[in-house]
Amino acid sequence: MDKIFDLIEREEKQQKELVYLIPSENFISENVKKALGSDLSNKYAEGYVGKRYYQGNKIIDEIEQLAMDRGKKLFGVPHLNVQPYSGSPANGAVLMGLVDPGETICGLKLSSGGHLTHGHPKITFSGKFFNSVQYDVNEEGRIEYDKLYQLVDQTRPKLIFAGTTAYPWILDWKKFREIADSVGAYLVADISHIAGLIVGGVHPDPVPFVDIITSTTHKTLRGPRGAIIGVTENGLNKNENLTKLIDRAVFPGMQGGPHMNTIAAMAVAFEEDATDDFKEYAEQIVKNARVLAETLKLGGSTVFGTENHLMVVDVGFENGKEVAVKLEENGIIVNANTIPHDKGSPFKPSGIRIGTPAMTTRGWKEKDFEQLGDKINMIIGVR
Repeated sequence: MDKIFDLIEREEKQQKELVYLIPSENFISENVKKALGSDLSNKYAEGYVGKRYYQGNKIIDEIEQLAMDRGKKLFGVPHLNVQPYSGSPANGAVLMGLVDPGETICGLKLSSGGHLTHGHPKITFSGKFFNSVQYDVNEEGRIEYDKLYQLVDQTRPKLIFAGTTAYPWILDWKKFREIADSVGAYLVADISHIAGLIVGGVHPDPVPFVDIITSTTHKTLRGPRGAIIGVTENGLNKNENLTKLIDRAVFPGMQGGPHMNTIAAMAVAFEEDATDDFKEYAEQIVKNARVLAETLKLGGSTVFGTENHLMVVDVGFENGKEVAVKLEENGIIVNANTIPHDKGSPFKPSGIRIGTPAMTTRGWKEKDFEQLGDKINMIIGVR
């Protein structure tokens, strides 16, 4: 056997045996996996449905149209681009389509639970090519909307990102909209982490309030490693053709041929996400997260959250990586993460990030997470 297949087999075995608590990871269905591994990997299909640059794409057009139709229905948007390769390229395309270099954008600080592509300064394209201003959280780890309003009023950004990667609270889309409208800014909801919770009905829907939604299609959606950009009616009501601006920014602005195997896998996942079973799954994610957070708190841990699928746990000054390694040695996979106003460095943060989507997919319920919380408490030494 080729060594690579041996390594894949070992990884598959590990995924079945370990406890996976990284909030951005999940387990796809066999049908999603089947689409990903199909002969669609062989196809080039530059362009869009009915407007390809290569011949031989009539069936491909049907596949992409089906993915778009299912996604539009799932998210309740009039237009959905399913071609972005992942979340970062999707956000890059939004910036390329709507903001000129040097103009001001606004996003949540990475250290406070935001994402690199929301304007993290100096080292990212979003921080290098645009004038980035960043909002923060309070000591509890919550966004203070009054302070965000003041920041936006002073800096007048052209685009505001409302989105997170390590934020355990419900987002107030209405307040974000009011703040964006106060300066005439585009409002983009990056729902990559909470998309499955939104379509499952356990997190408020941003679509009635924002101009654009972006999301990865894995994480809580349990789809392939791809991304979407949705254009809402709100944007169209501004008398701007946001659909054309976004589509041109994705192709040819940011990328070439779409990955049709991934797009087909999205179509499969979107159909799965529209079921009652998936709604029950989303509800169980939140139930499990709350039980785990309470168990950790009862054991003496300082926990930020949770109202969604994740929490951030304070494990002591610059101890995050050490604790993450210790948990892995005991079969529990988490990631080191900054806590609000962390005095540690990005390489030695003071917290860990924990989420429940993957093990909920495995069938875990509240009792399982209560027992897991007790085990984590003992391993990290708070009991």
